[in-house]
Order: sequence, then C-alpha cells, then structure tokens
Amino acid sequence: MNTAQKIVRKFGGQTALANHLGKTQSVVGYWCKTGIIPQKRHPKILQVASELGISLSSSDFSLVPEIEIREDPALGKIPYATHSGWLELGESELPCYVLNDGRRVVSRSGATGVLTARKGGGNLESYIGVHALKKYISPSVIDGMIDFQIPGVVNKTVKGIEAETFIEICRGYVRALAGEIEGEKLTSASQIDIAVRCSVFLASCAKLGLVALIDEATGYQYDRAEDALRIKLRAYLEEEMRKWERTFPNELWVEFGRLTRWEGSVNQRPLYWGKLVMELVYDYLDKDVADWLRKNAPRPRHGQNYHQWLTAQYGLKKLIEHIWMLIGMARACQTMRELRERMAEQFGRLPLQLTLYVPSSMSNQKYIPPKTGGQND
Repeated sequence: MNTAQKIVRKFGGQTALANHLGKTQSVVGYWCKTGIIPQKRHPKILQVASELGISLSSSDFSLVPEIEIREDPALGKIPYATHSGWLELGESELPCYVLNDGRRVVSRSGATGVLTARKGGGNLESYIGVHALKKYISPSVIDGMIDFQIPGVVNKTVKGIEAETFIEICRGYVRALAGEIEGEKLTSASQIDIAVRCSVFLASCAKLGLVALIDEATGYQYDRAEDALRIKLRAYLEEEMRKWERTFPNELWVEFGRLTRWEGSVNQRPLYWGKLVMELVYDYLDKDVADWLRKNAPRPRHGQNYHQWLTAQYGLKKLIEHIWMLIGMARACQTMRELRERMAEQFGRLPLQLTLYVPSSMSNQKYIPPKTGGQND
C-alpha cells in the first residue's frame, strides 16, 4: 500500500475523501495510483482530518521507500524515486521526481499534459514524432524514456523523462515555430499552440533559473519562503502567456471590417468600432462579471481604462471566451444587423418596436419625403 492509499484509507476510501474535499473520486483515485498527493492539497486534508478527529500529520505525506530495487532481464537495475512533488504550470500539474541515482525526472504523461494543456492528452511520443519536428527534435529523445519505480507501487514501473530532455523537446517546438530550417515550419493550429506553451515555459524557466542561482550563491535560499520559487514560476508563466494572448485578436477586427464594409486597414480602425465593442462585448458580459465590476470599479489612474483593468483581473477568461464566441458568430453573418440579431437571440434579448401616435387629422395625409439639397419649395 503506497503513501496516498494509506492516507485515503484513514478517511474511509476514495469517495469519502473526495466528498470532504469537494473533488471527484477520479482525482483521489489518481493520487492512489501514483502514490502522491499534491502538496497544495495537504493543508486542506489536514484540516478535514482534524475536524473528523482522524490522526494525521504532515509527516504522513512523505514518501518512504518501501521496496527494494528489483532486477529485470530487459531493463537491468530499475531506479526508484527518493523525492517527489508537483509543479504547477498554469492549469497543468507536472509530477516530478528525484531518482536514487540523482536524476531529475518528470512523468511522461505529465509532460504530455503540459504540452497539450489537457489531461490524458495521449502519449508523448506521438507529439515528438510529428513530421514537422523531425529536423528539430532528435529521435533519440524517445529512446531516452526512463522506467522507474515509485516506492509503495509494487510490480509497476512508471515512465518519465529527464528534466533536460523535456527542455530539449520544448526548444525543438519553439525552433520549429520560428522555422529556423528553411521549408520546415509548424503549420497546424494544434502544433502552434503547443509551441506557444513551450515558449512560455522556457522563458519562465530561464527567469526562475537565474533567481535560483542568485539565491544559491548568496545563501538566500535558506531564508526565503519554501514555496517562493513556485510562486515566482506561476507569476512568470502568467506574464509570458499574456504576451501571446491578444485580448482583442485581429480576427475580431477583420470581421468588423467585413460586416461594416470598411475598406481601410484593421490597424487603423474607425472610432465607431469602439461603440461596437461596448455594444457586442461589454454589454453582453456575464452578469457575475458585470456585478463584480460595479462593486469593484477601479479609480482611473495613469490613463488606465476599464479594458486594461479588466483584462488584468477577474474578467480576463470570461472576456476572451466571449470575444471568440462573437468572432465565430460574426463569421456566419453577412451584415452587422444580422450579427446584432443573432447576438440578441443567443442571449435571450427581445426586440422592442416602438409605436408612434399622431393626431387623427394627419392619418389621411400623404407623406411627401423632403427633397435633398437643403432647399424648400
């Protein structure tokens, strides 16, 4: 029985602990499978244990080798993890280990999840071996997969790759994105998305690496908070990703230009498009975002406007989702009026037709439109 299984057993099983934490059973099941409970979950589990009168301490989360290195005819002596943990990379969590031979390793499935930004994204080899990357990532990378054991998980090995190898994979994607080799460049949207994430990851690691080296050289590593580097990494990732994310992408302006018959450049947009943004974007934001804005309205400072403030705060994700929904809807329309009608229908807004009442003496009069030119008869 591994470390995670021992802790889960104290709470009466996977479903019971999941309910106490507000998680699904599959999440706790994954912890039991790997033998590791993410460090960020420890405080909450300890709190629940205290409330339920369950004997549990921080030391119970530590992995202690419980099995000996076993021999395998094909693999020889199989290394095992002496230390383990999780790296939070945006919305992904990357399981990482230090093996008994000193190698730093990340899990194969975790690395795949970081590249694809989703769990269960397939095997890593399928993303390394695509044709567009053949000249950027050596085939030997696949051969460099490591089989190792997690203490407590008996008769099962885990696949991983060394940290340096994962960096090389990311570098290969970034080089392919830039098209360093003539005629060899990423073209599919999914591959470009992976390359962008790799670029963000590499830039963040470079910043963090220098900070860590300075801390080691000065001895500050013994005085800083235990999670200081993880917090910095999270901040660096968000900062780097912001450079890639255009809150209002060019696709929106292209559609506005088509629907309004704009003949100029989308980089020199007419002022009235600002009104379209207010009408079709901000006026349709989810009610919770709008309510939050009203309660937390910022005071203007240094020319900061609502858009700049919103994109850096609570509404960023909601705003981006709405904009791309608007772009998709605009592509199916032929006129701006049609887009307005579709948006109103999508969000349950009803058309309002006003009735104008005039004196009865005017009801039988023939309407004569005014002449152009500003002259009267």
